[in-house]
Amino acid sequence: MKRIILASNSPRRKELLKNVVPVFEVHPSKYEETLDTKEFSYKKIETLALNKAKKTADEITNNAVIIGADTVVVLNNKILTKPADRNDAINMIKSLSNVEHQVVTSICIIDKYTNSVKIKSVTTKVHFAELTEKMVETYVDTYKPFDKAGAYGIQELPPEFVKYIDGSIENVIGLCTETVLSMLEN
Repeated sequence: MKRIILASNSPRRKELLKNVVPVFEVHPSKYEETLDTKEFSYKKIETLALNKAKKTADEITNNAVIIGADTVVVLNNKILTKPADRNDAINMIKSLSNVEHQVVTSICIIDKYTNSVKIKSVTTKVHFAELTEKMVETYVDTYKPFDKAGAYGIQELPPEFVKYIDGSIENVIGLCTETVLSMLEN
């Protein structure tokens, strides 16, 4: 059995991966994430996932399969990053009210056994309902989503926040396990 390493400290990614890969190690990437602009492109997010996986792969001396990922929330072709503070979080969520946005997760798998690199992106469309100021403030004050792209975690949102999700909800949480399995098998 190949040694598998998740290059992330995200509790959500760990939980999702555990559902499909029962045995893996966690070695969080030390790659310093930076975005030159907030303009969205798949290449930009795929490069972040690659750099995260590469940084961890460089630190692992033995053979292993390293899984790196990066998730962004995209509205009108602009990336919504992690909020700086409460007001930023409130403004981000308000900007998503009653509109469709995309959540893109890029996954990079570096297989040191075969010296191969695979990168794939998954996009899910999310449409929020019309949100009131009170709904948004209550959510931000209750869940403090300051470590989440777009200032929200889909798994903790009250049901009345979301009109529909078109695609993988796991992708919105942070890792589409169906895609990971497919990449590991091929």
